[in-house]
Amino acid sequence: MKKILIGTHNKGKYKEISYLISKKFRKISPNKLKIKSPKETGKTFASNSKLKALYFSKYVAYPVISDDSGLCIKSLNNRPGIFSARLAKRKGSFFKAMEYLLKKMKRKKNRSAFFICSLSYKIPKGKIITVEGKIMGKISNKILGNKGFGYDSIFIPESHSITFGQMAKRKKINLDHRYLAFKKLKKKIKIL
Repeated sequence: MKKILIGTHNKGKYKEISYLISKKFRKISPNKLKIKSPKETGKTFASNSKLKALYFSKYVAYPVISDDSGLCIKSLNNRPGIFSARLAKRKGSFFKAMEYLLKKMKRKKNRSAFFICSLSYKIPKGKIITVEGKIMGKISNKILGNKGFGYDSIFIPESHSITFGQMAKRKKINLDHRYLAFKKLKKKIKIL
């Protein structure tokens, strides 16, 4: 069975990406191989996902797929953006980070936001292929639902009335920014 390393330590992301990849692959986690995460020094989602793909591919002799994603809120100058995970770390949890963002949004009229995901795929001795998926939506007035992970419980995707955190897992996985990026990647790499 072919192997693929999913270059993330985030359990939620790992599950989503695993679900999207063909069952022909045996999915491997960096945790299993005791590989730590690299420092995210990129200025964009794409540069961070490429950086991770390159880093993880040094450890294995099979394909690597890595993700960099985050929440961008229009009225907060598209923050937390690439600092989404770092904000949660600084605040102590994603829940506290969501509370912090909702507080910052209290007097804002414009609640529009988007989730973005950059996926990079690298085969040994091959070049990196990077794609991006983006889903528009808005920030809810409070934390709603506990089905998702990260900032899912404050994001209502366009043409929906509930947050990602309130959605059935499968529905969310087949709709979100990671799925949109993966669809693009699949067109370029048929085996996935």
